[in-house]
Amino acid sequence: MTPATTTGLAPRAVGTPHVRLEGRDKVTGAARYAADFPADGLAHGWIVTSTVARGRIASVDDLPALKMPGVLAVLHHGNAPRLKEDFAGTFGPDATTQILQHDRVPHAGWPVACVVAETPEQAREAAETLVVTYDTEPHDVDFRPGHPAAYTPDASPAGPGRAEKGDVEAELAASDVVVDAHYSTPELYHNAMEPHAAMAYWDDGRLEVVDTTQGAYATAQDLAQLFGLDPASVHLRSEHVGGGFGSKAQVRAHLILAVMATNLLGRPVRIALTRPQMFSLIGHRSRTAQRVRLGAGTDGRLRALEHTALSATSTLREFVEPSAAYGRTMYDANGHRTVNNVLPLDVPTPTYMRAPGEAPGSFAMECALDELAERCGLDPIALRARNEPSVGPVSGLPYAGHRLLDCFAEGARRFGWAERDPRPGVRRDGRWLIGTGTAAASFFTGVFPVTAAVTANADGTFTVRITAADIGTGARTALTQLAVEALDVEPSRVRLLIADSDFGNAWLAGGSMGTRSWGWAIQLAARELRERLALGAAVPADGLTVRSDTEQAVRALAAAERHAYGAQFAEVAVDPGTGEIRVRRMLGIFAAGRIVNPLTARSQLTGGMIWGLSAALHEEGIRDAASGALVNADLAGYHYAAHADVPAIEADWLDDPDPDDPVGIKGIGEIGAVGSAAAVANAVWHATGVRHRDLPIRPDRVLIPEQERAGHS
Repeated sequence: MTPATTTGLAPRAVGTPHVRLEGRDKVTGAARYAADFPADGLAHGWIVTSTVARGRIASVDDLPALKMPGVLAVLHHGNAPRLKEDFAGTFGPDATTQILQHDRVPHAGWPVACVVAETPEQAREAAETLVVTYDTEPHDVDFRPGHPAAYTPDASPAGPGRAEKGDVEAELAASDVVVDAHYSTPELYHNAMEPHAAMAYWDDGRLEVVDTTQGAYATAQDLAQLFGLDPASVHLRSEHVGGGFGSKAQVRAHLILAVMATNLLGRPVRIALTRPQMFSLIGHRSRTAQRVRLGAGTDGRLRALEHTALSATSTLREFVEPSAAYGRTMYDANGHRTVNNVLPLDVPTPTYMRAPGEAPGSFAMECALDELAERCGLDPIALRARNEPSVGPVSGLPYAGHRLLDCFAEGARRFGWAERDPRPGVRRDGRWLIGTGTAAASFFTGVFPVTAAVTANADGTFTVRITAADIGTGARTALTQLAVEALDVEPSRVRLLIADSDFGNAWLAGGSMGTRSWGWAIQLAARELRERLALGAAVPADGLTVRSDTEQAVRALAAAERHAYGAQFAEVAVDPGTGEIRVRRMLGIFAAGRIVNPLTARSQLTGGMIWGLSAALHEEGIRDAASGALVNADLAGYHYAAHADVPAIEADWLDDPDPDDPVGIKGIGEIGAVGSAAAVANAVWHATGVRHRDLPIRPDRVLIPEQERAGHS
């Protein structure tokens, strides 16, 4: 038996700050990521992607490549192993898994071949010489409101595509003040620090896989289904994951091709994506076009709220960015209509990206509310307080905690909001115009059934096994803290093992539900084991194990509006001569359940806030209409917030445990990215007196506002 390792945690660890348990391994290079695992006889694959946006593959001339040094195979649609055609995995039917199964090219950057060689360099050289010819067809990447192919889906990740109560048109007509504004956000890309990679090989009748995934169990199950294997014959590990943000939640091309190649060659194969390939093979956040109509009395009370949003999807799989769903739980109105529309185009399939729906949706809604506050002559926080609902505005369900106004009160006090001059464009610091802005944040609180096992070992230590994933969030540390609390033992006696599909069913790291779901299962098993030991249960030589399954408890949760909340504040400086915007400081106050580890929690919240800053000012995927490809598919052309862009940034929270959750957790991974872009945009208006409804707010847009651009066209 492997002895337990000392965790370095203090007793009664929950709620006190602790450094990451794997921190030393990461900074010394001992932590192994998917591309780091060695294997005897390891071969390497290199993916060849399409250069056209739509059409058919006419031919693949692989003979020259096969004659090159070290080349072992060239996989393409004419010789690749067959996959299950009607695959419906963790996230439902998904035609993006049909890699090399047909000659169709659905978008630029689609995998059309994979070269396998003895070394990565040999594979890359051969891949670059591979000649693929196409019969091209006209493509459509024209994302625009009014496109005839747009439709309203039956459902989205946030519920029905359309939700409505009351008579919106009548309430708008009866309103004293009306805001009717259009907002847009561009394509956004995950770009986790660790690019996607996977290694696959067969060992004694089992398919062994090392993948960078947010959910080892779900990925193993999907892989088994896709290749027609017994699920028990697939063993997947993802010991360390260098970021994911939603892009590593599904079976991706690199993994499918690695398994294909090992099946063909009978030896281990690794495939790692390049940074440019990550712009077409792992998903992204779709562009959005949003319209918000608000109607209110002169006192600011909403009579009507309408939010319609359009997002793009691919021709392969319907994915909806549910931006309009944000307002369904936030603000009350007599007439309430929210609609998420989707437009299929010849583009890569979008996917989940940190705060899907809420991030772009909060930008539009929270900016529109700021506009309404201005027209009503009200403070933006007072306007939100005036429209605070007592139950879910659409659902009518009670709230399981609703401390949004408390977040605003505490944030306003710390930020110095009371000293703010509400007039725009009047505060200066030398050449800089100074402005402040605020916005609300909300993210749903969910939980999935999970299994866990806790073992009392004969030497007095404990081992916890759960198929959790730590994608850089600090989950290892938080889960160990929860196990220590439930077992009521010294931390040095607890060893946590995660990210192994053999440990059983567990929800992946996503939707801010990971630690909440995993922690629930760990504490159930740990408490039962502790009770057995207290009653004198003997510990055999191979240990005493208690397993938990939270499915029954999770299904028994009463229906309620369950959310984390936050108040975002930003101060910006704008140079009217150059259009440069500098965010000087940001503050976020959150009510996000019980905080297990304040150190890593603060990192998660501030990280999300920086995402919002980056979306507000920098990030923009630009698609070329002529080629259908992304123009800036690298980190030289796709700009994002760097150290110099990040100001003094502070995140804190209020006590807000979930009374229906035995752990009290709500989830913190995504709420920091909600509302932060709107707070920055509202601050830019306050500094300049000009509204910017299209992100990012680039210097050229500051110098020539939308109104002037429209006048010159």
